[in-house]
Amino acid sequence: MIELHDLINEIGADFDGKSINISALNTLSDATSHELSFLQNKGYVSQLKKTKAGAVLVTPDMVENVPSTTIAVVVDEPYLALAKASKLFAPALVDLTAADALIGEGTMVAEGATLAKGAVIGKNCTIMPGVYIGRGTIIGDNTIIHSNVSIYHDCIVGSDCIIHSSSVIGSDGFGFATTKLGTHVKIYQNGNVVIKDDVEIGACTTIDRAAFGTTLIKEGVRIDNLVQIGHNCVIGEYSVLVAQAGIAGSTELGRNVVLGGQAAASGHLKVAPFTTFAARAGITNDVKESHKVYGGFPLMEQRAWLKLQVKLSRLLKS
Repeated sequence: MIELHDLINEIGADFDGKSINISALNTLSDATSHELSFLQNKGYVSQLKKTKAGAVLVTPDMVENVPSTTIAVVVDEPYLALAKASKLFAPALVDLTAADALIGEGTMVAEGATLAKGAVIGKNCTIMPGVYIGRGTIIGDNTIIHSNVSIYHDCIVGSDCIIHSSSVIGSDGFGFATTKLGTHVKIYQNGNVVIKDDVEIGACTTIDRAAFGTTLIKEGVRIDNLVQIGHNCVIGEYSVLVAQAGIAGSTELGRNVVLGGQAAASGHLKVAPFTTFAARAGITNDVKESHKVYGGFPLMEQRAWLKLQVKLSRLLKS
């Protein structure tokens, strides 16, 4: 907890309004009465009007949209102010006062694996050499973690999962605010990653922790090697992500979505369930229709994209 007055003083802003205790940072839609949020993109004004946040960082022209139950903290650059505030809520990476890691019955932890204090490992797991499991991380039963996997602090991995070598779960999301002088200020990623049951993750895949809240991989997902999943993404049940696919932050895939090799999605998108994207497809807008196959860039239905390639080929030969 930190007093709002103290927080604003720490980030170098001016504020003389009411002070409350702030427990965390959160989005406009999810923030509670003791959390701080922000509005940078005016496209989210509708969320600002409905927010239940205790306080919100806004520019002067947005104050009129702040609910009466929320304290408006007026700053020139809300995103930059958020970045500075995020450092104040960054959790400790190591807790030497925590209890030793708990290891369930039948679990094998190979020599050379490191389990931080406060970690919890379920029953009948296999933890191979070189694995690192961070503070407060919980691993379910019957899960196999291959060599040199790193699972950062406060993450949750379900039961019956397989994580292949050199994958990284819970690394920082790619977030920063850029000042007017062009320098970059880190936004501390204070959320976590939650992986549900029966998920398999290929080698050298990275799943970033959320800025706040959770990056969520739902039940039954299959992720190939060398896949990148950004912070605050949600991957729907039984989706399949093929090698070198990439998903930018805060994008949500519905159930049974398939991304072919090197397919990529921009951030803050919603993709309908039961949709398939061919290799190298580029997703830059919400996809609202299920049971279709898409390809190409700009994205279109795969059959139309293939016809277009044929026509272009004929033009080049003429």
